[in-house]
Amino acid sequence: MDDLDHRLIALLRRNARAPVADLAKALGVARGTVTNRMARLERDGVITGYTLRLRPDAAPDEICAWTSLAVEGNQHRVIRALLGEPGVATLHDTNGRWDLLAELRVGSLAELSTVLERIRGIEGISASETSVHLQTLRG
Repeated sequence: MDDLDHRLIALLRRNARAPVADLAKALGVARGTVTNRMARLERDGVITGYTLRLRPDAAPDEICAWTSLAVEGNQHRVIRALLGEPGVATLHDTNGRWDLLAELRVGSLAELSTVLERIRGIEGISASETSVHLQTLRG
């Protein structure tokens, strides 16, 4: 990837639905160049998809929690299991005290409890700590 690819990705991170013409103008290149770059980045697996982000208050009944996880043994097996858990919205590999950080999104506290039970039952998870997201102060 070169500088143009990095600048294109930065623009797409801000607005993945930006028209190709707008991206080309912002980058100072032809529309065909942007189209070809995006196709190559998708084909090479650099861009794996486009997503929708909601304002934190757009789903007021949704409960968001962060679960820090310590893993013993095969971390790849634990990651595969977590990626298959419907309550896990995002999963991050970290350093420090915890090995993984999972963002959970559920519809109720009872559902959160159920998801946490399933996560804690995954072989290889030795400890966890969960914090419920109360409010976004800066997004």
